[in-house]
Amino acid sequence: MLDKIILYAVWVFTATLLLIFIKKKDLIKAQISFLFMQVPSWLFGALVVEGGLIEYPVGLLKMVYKASFTFEFFVFPAVSAIFNVHFPREKSKFIKVLYTLSFPTFITVIEVLLEKHTELVKYLNWTWYWSFITVTLTLLLSYAYYLWFFNKIKNLYKQN
Repeated sequence: MLDKIILYAVWVFTATLLLIFIKKKDLIKAQISFLFMQVPSWLFGALVVEGGLIEYPVGLLKMVYKASFTFEFFVFPAVSAIFNVHFPREKSKFIKVLYTLSFPTFITVIEVLLEKHTELVKYLNWTWYWSFITVTLTLLLSYAYYLWFFNKIKNLYKQN
């Protein structure tokens, strides 16, 4: 029962973060980031579950989806939207690296705590550093897509 309460609280917390950090002027950028991240998140989530690396004993839609619906379709896309919209493009490399590593660090710490104290995630043949690496690389992939997409849009408007 506590695991389900945590799961619902995560939905509320994530929605609140979106409301706080995504302003009206950034809504389109956030939506593109959110929707893009659902694809690699779903793919990697399905691969680790089907590969017997991680399991999610408690979750939403467990009858139809073995991986973490909450993380892959809502939490991680929301984090990606916030990450991309607020990326410190004009700051030093040090700040960019610090910013980039802070997101996967936070996510990994939360995941490890959930793995140790709940039935929401269980590492089978997985460790925290694989989560850190995959979250980092996936966020960077999302940011690269974000830059590419909005550069293409900007160039289309310049041509017209």
